[in-house]
This record gives sequence, C-alpha cells and structure tokens, in this order.
Amino acid sequence: MKMKFEEKYVSNGNLIEKSQQHLAEKHHTNEKQIANGEAKAYVKQEANGKLDIPRKCLNTYTWQEIKRHNEKTDKWLVINRKVYNVTRWADKHPGGQQVLNHYAGEDATDAFRAMHLNLDVVQVYLKPLLIGELAPSEPSQERNKNSELVEDFQELRRSLEAMNMFKANVGYFLLHLAQILILEALAWLTLWHFGSSWTVTIFISFLLTISQGLSANWWNYRHFQHHVKTNIYPKDPDIDVGPLFLIGDSQPVKYGKKKIKYINYEKQHLYFYLVGLPFLMPVYFNLQSMQVMYLRKYWADIAWVSSFYIRYFITFGPFYGIFGTMLLIYLVKFLESPWIAYVTQMSHIPMKMSEEENRDWLSTQVLATCNIEQSFFNDWFTGHLNFQIEHHLFPTMPRHNYHKVAPLVRSLCEKHGLQYVNKPILKAFGDIPRALKKSAALWMDAYYKT
Repeated sequence: MKMKFEEKYVSNGNLIEKSQQHLAEKHHTNEKQIANGEAKAYVKQEANGKLDIPRKCLNTYTWQEIKRHNEKTDKWLVINRKVYNVTRWADKHPGGQQVLNHYAGEDATDAFRAMHLNLDVVQVYLKPLLIGELAPSEPSQERNKNSELVEDFQELRRSLEAMNMFKANVGYFLLHLAQILILEALAWLTLWHFGSSWTVTIFISFLLTISQGLSANWWNYRHFQHHVKTNIYPKDPDIDVGPLFLIGDSQPVKYGKKKIKYINYEKQHLYFYLVGLPFLMPVYFNLQSMQVMYLRKYWADIAWVSSFYIRYFITFGPFYGIFGTMLLIYLVKFLESPWIAYVTQMSHIPMKMSEEENRDWLSTQVLATCNIEQSFFNDWFTGHLNFQIEHHLFPTMPRHNYHKVAPLVRSLCEKHGLQYVNKPILKAFGDIPRALKKSAALWMDAYYKT
C-alpha cells in the first residue's frame, strides 16, 4: 500500500503545499509483488543504480538461515534483500564493529541508509561482501515487522531526498562558527580591558561555554551505537550507566534481584543534580575521550584536541598563566556540563528502554526519543536537537532542516498509531529526575523483596 506525501516549498526554505504524487514512481522501477502463501516480498531496483549490485548466480537464503549468523565470529546482515557476510569487515568498519554486531542476523536496510550519506562510496565496500539474496518467497523484512509501516517510512525518506532535505545550508554553520569566534574575541577583549578578576573570569567563562575539545572518533563510536540501537540495553552505551545510575525498567530489577547496591539508588534522582549535571563534561566525557584517543592512537583527533588547548593557552595564557588557563578551561566545561547533560538526556531517559526487540527503524526511534517544543531559543541553543525524533530517524540530515520535516514524520506516526511526543523544555528537564526516581523504586522493590 503506497503512501502519498505533500511536498512543500517557499523561498525561505519552509515547506508549503505542492501537488501530491507517488514518489516511488520517480525513484523506483521494476516493482513486482511475489505472493507465496502468507508471505509477500517486494523486490525493487533503484532507478539511479546506487545500490543495484549486478546479479550473478547468487545463493538464496531464508530468514531462518540468516538469523543463525548472529555471532561476533559469524555475522550476516540483509540490506535491500541482499545478504552480506560482514564478519571480516567488522574490524575495519569506520563506525566500529559493535554497530555490525548489533545487526548480525537482521535486516539492516533502514539503519544502513540512515547512517550512510554517500552510497557511491559505500557500494565499493559492499560488493566484495555480497554472498546472496533473500529467497523470492521471503518477505523483505523479518515477519515480526509491519511491512506497510516500513514501506511508508522508506517512501518518506525518498520524498525528503527529492526535497533536498539532506543538503546542508553552509550559511547556517558559518553563523555558528561566527558565534564561537565572536564570543571568544569578546572574552579576550573583556580580559584585556578589565583584567582577570574573579568577576571577569566568571563572566567570560559563560561566554566560552560554546567551545569544546573532544575526540571526534570517540564521539562517533559512541554515537553510532546509540543511534542504531537507541535505548536498547546493553547495546546502547548511552544507557549503560551503571553502577552510578540505574535507568529504565529492566536494569534496576536485574540489580535488585542480584542484591547489588554499589550506591543508595533510592537517592539517584537527587545525586543526579550533584554528580550527573556538573561532572558529565569535565570528568566523564573528557577522561573517556582522552583514554580512547590514546589507546586507539587517533592521531588526527589528538592533534585537533591539542589545537583547542593550544588556542586557549595562546589566547588566555598571558592573563592566567598555564595553571590558571587549565582551571579556566575546566571551569568552562563545568558550567556547560548541566546544559549538555539536560539536552542530551531529556529526550531519552524518560522514554522507553528495553532489551532487543528487533523492531523496525521508525518504531525503534520514535518510542525511544521525544521532541522539545520549537522556539528560537530551543532551536538555536540546543543545536536543533530539540527535534530528537527527526535527528534519530535521519542522523545525516543537516539539523537546520529538522523542523521542516517534522510535520511529515508526525503525520506518518499518526497513521501507524505511534505516539509522537513533543514536550515543553522545562517539563522535559523535570522528567529526567522523575524517570530516575521511578527506576529507583523498581530497584527497591526487587532489592528488598524477600
């Protein structure tokens, strides 16, 4: 069953109504439906040929066969009905081997498309890994998935590609760069004119809370895993925060039944304010980033992060000296940490967390994320991450386009009965400790149960 979308444009880039059309007719040819008993398979070939790998004498496999290859030493996955053996490639995968481990034995079509922007480059690496295809009688996804929902989401993505929603507006990112440079220049001028008193130091620290120095590879390694298996325990590293915090429904019960009590988890919603907010950036993120850079020898990241510190020492060293500049850097990170913690956690901790359920891409992301109401402040100062649902569905989409596609995503969710959560920002902040308190209660029930 096909879904129609309205394309919308105006001169400022916002979406307005345009004639409805079947976008699959623009982007796909040679569609044929194969019926065999209860199973229906939809075989499609991309008109642009980006993923149309030439057919040889390919072996055919059933889902039952594919699901058996889900070990670290034996990994198969399916992309657009093609079967790939990624076992030997996993160690070389730019997104880390864990991402491929998480999809071993499963259909990875939508996750693959979401995480790769340039399919021409990726195709070069895919071809040698191809070992076969799904048998004609097999559905395109596992039988537990809603094929109509999957087809509708894939058509939505094609419509957004036709609208150029994945094309970045360079001016937007230049504005962010200008903001960083202007505020750093203002901080220097303030020091030069007023001196380095405590009052001035606190003032410029707030100006400088927009700069960071972390390993990009470390961040991508964590973030890729977080995106492909959002709020899935223990595959998502962002929710595996024990033993300091227990979150969700299953982890607290597991700790409670095993009588594990590293900390008084009954109070975790309170020490979130004392530990989680102020130390996420200056301690946890920074130390983990440095550890990963050193152990994995990310030389480019080491050079980039070093340039951040060198720039600060050159700019502020004459006023504070080496030790004073180090204190300034960590004061800045201490001040920015609560905002980063709120922005990154408010859309996930209060949402559904579960062990692996192998849901479709749309359902997985919508159930595990929520949006924060749109406003200039929320958009700009969260980096448009108040549109967390769209960010997770389309992680390669430039963030300035999230608000444009949000109405179409909401419409698709309504059609398939998925709750599209959109909250005021202060309520979202408060939902974090409320969720922690709820998880603590589950731990207490399991821990003290005789």
